[in-house]
Amino acid sequence: MINRVLIRLKIIQIVYAYYQNGGKNIDASEKELFFSLSKAYDLYNYLLLLIVAVTNYAQKRIDAAKSKLAPTPEELSPNMKFVENKFVAQLEVNKQLANFSTNQKRSWNNDEDFVKGLYEQIIVSDIYKEYMSSTVSSYENDRELWRKLYKTFIYNNEDLDVLLEDQSLYWNDDKYIIDTFVMKTIKRFDERNGANQQLLPEFKDDEDQEFARRLFRRTILNSDYYRHLISENTRNWDLDRVAFMDVVIMQCALAEILSFPNIPVSVSLNEYVDIAKIYSTPKSGSFVNGTLDGIVNQLKKEGKLTKN
Repeated sequence: MINRVLIRLKIIQIVYAYYQNGGKNIDASEKELFFSLSKAYDLYNYLLLLIVAVTNYAQKRIDAAKSKLAPTPEELSPNMKFVENKFVAQLEVNKQLANFSTNQKRSWNNDEDFVKGLYEQIIVSDIYKEYMSSTVSSYENDRELWRKLYKTFIYNNEDLDVLLEDQSLYWNDDKYIIDTFVMKTIKRFDERNGANQQLLPEFKDDEDQEFARRLFRRTILNSDYYRHLISENTRNWDLDRVAFMDVVIMQCALAEILSFPNIPVSVSLNEYVDIAKIYSTPKSGSFVNGTLDGIVNQLKKEGKLTKN
């Protein structure tokens, strides 16, 4: 699940913090990197649990309405389609998700106000109304409902962003990436797999884990050389005047370009330019792009970089 986009972003964050803290302990920073990545995986599981929490809250509302002194006919015989959603029923008993909830002691019980607000947004939506009025009942439709609801109400939710940030500093910048993994998981669910449906693994394979470790260490251990290259290609700028985040981003980009022969230069350049656009100054994207492009051309002329 943790892809290289997220790995690059986490490495930049940890390298930046490493220098801000005096650059003294690379081993401790590496542990912090992998802890940070594990917290991103926790967020993935936690957002899947939110789907179950909303459904359980809906059931709670139905039960409360039935228990009133004078319930209406509609309250006594409610439409149970939403709370009996087959996809959510499968998700609720998923063994991996249950283990996460038990081991990490994570649930949405302490944030019922948010769950309530999210549910109330959902039930007034056209997506919900169309689903509830449809006579078609199938696992595929139930799964598709939650794909639409997640994309509409959870994907870009500022209240949820604030809530998650309060719970963990590690989740500040992760959600927009993790959301794509949750959407992919919903799409991959198959009724035939029951409680044994596989969630996305924390790392796709050992290669990605090693990519994270090697990229982090090369970024720091070869920093003098990378900063020399940056300085040579920013002659109109004193390196001290360049935004420090830009320096860290370019340092990490050069570590990847020079250490991983199987990753095309264009892929690395595009990834780090995109990061600069989002996480540094408004002009950083073009500055980082121009500087790195100049360094790559220089290295190719000198025969120090042979890949395309």
